[in-house]
Amino acid sequence: MGSAGVETQIAAWLEAPKPGARLVIRKDIEIPTPSDGEVLVKLEYTGFCHSDVHSIYGETPMDTDIAGHEGVGRVIKVGPKVLETMLNERVGIRWQYSTCGSCEICAVNPTVCPNQHNSGRDVRGTFQQYLVAPAKQVTRIPTQLKSEIVAPLLCAGLTLYSAIAKAQLNPGDWLVIPGAGGGLGHLGVQIASKRGYKVIAIDTGEAKREMCLKLGATTFLDFKSDKVEEEVKRLTNGFGVHACIVTAGSEAAYAESFKLVRNLGTLVCVGLPRLDFDLPISPFMMVVRGLHVVGSSVGTDKEMEELLDMAVKGDVVPQIAVFDFEEINNVMEKLARYEIGGRVVLKIPQ
Repeated sequence: MGSAGVETQIAAWLEAPKPGARLVIRKDIEIPTPSDGEVLVKLEYTGFCHSDVHSIYGETPMDTDIAGHEGVGRVIKVGPKVLETMLNERVGIRWQYSTCGSCEICAVNPTVCPNQHNSGRDVRGTFQQYLVAPAKQVTRIPTQLKSEIVAPLLCAGLTLYSAIAKAQLNPGDWLVIPGAGGGLGHLGVQIASKRGYKVIAIDTGEAKREMCLKLGATTFLDFKSDKVEEEVKRLTNGFGVHACIVTAGSEAAYAESFKLVRNLGTLVCVGLPRLDFDLPISPFMMVVRGLHVVGSSVGTDKEMEELLDMAVKGDVVPQIAVFDFEEINNVMEKLARYEIGGRVVLKIPQ
């Protein structure tokens, strides 16, 4: 309880985004009250995404003081115009906090609504015990799934599910995933292989090789020791892959990706290099090769439901490392150095 009877909570608070910034564990952050159409959620777990690190370090826009966008918890209070049947429901809080639902873009695909708000970008995110969210935007969580397993699916899993859909592949087509052993990539390997695509996983190290092959990759190429372009062409009858989904935030991965994709192929951009990096291909080569380049961030409600259904069936299982909330700064430093495999999940104090 804070001053003047205001109820407070624990949160990882950011003074200002900047290189090397650290989060302050505070116990005096006010617990919000749900307004019309909103619910108050008590969080149990939250994922910690590489995109959170980019925001906290000032590398991508952030206009709030609490990061995080992969939260799972229970509805403990409903605001006006929300059915009380939502009380005690287990729900997920995603990157897309809200959309306008009324513009021309929303009519086609609300994930790129120009009027959207985002958890941890311009509204307080999931690095706290309690938050309010629009009732129509939260994700209902199937009872069969553990909260810590669901958390990474709300952003990383959904992002890869939607990216793979945008590649518009047919069963038997070749898909290459640079960064396949990472937090995003390992989920993409599972989703793509279950859909019947032949996955070429690119990463480095024996541990990632074993993981990717175990998760369904057709083959694994180590970018430090294998001749990646030569091997990809050999596997694909000299044409290259039908699609490449770049999950690594690496300029080198993007530079190489165009060499791996066949004519009429598709490049899906997911990983985030520095903001002033331009794709290394000319309009001339785009024209003569008939290439498709598409950006992808998060996914639709329908795609979220489909992904959770895959998870219930055991077709997608995030590889997670769970940490106590108090370890958040150490975890962030390790994430920044790419020292943690799979997905990071923080246990929220109860």
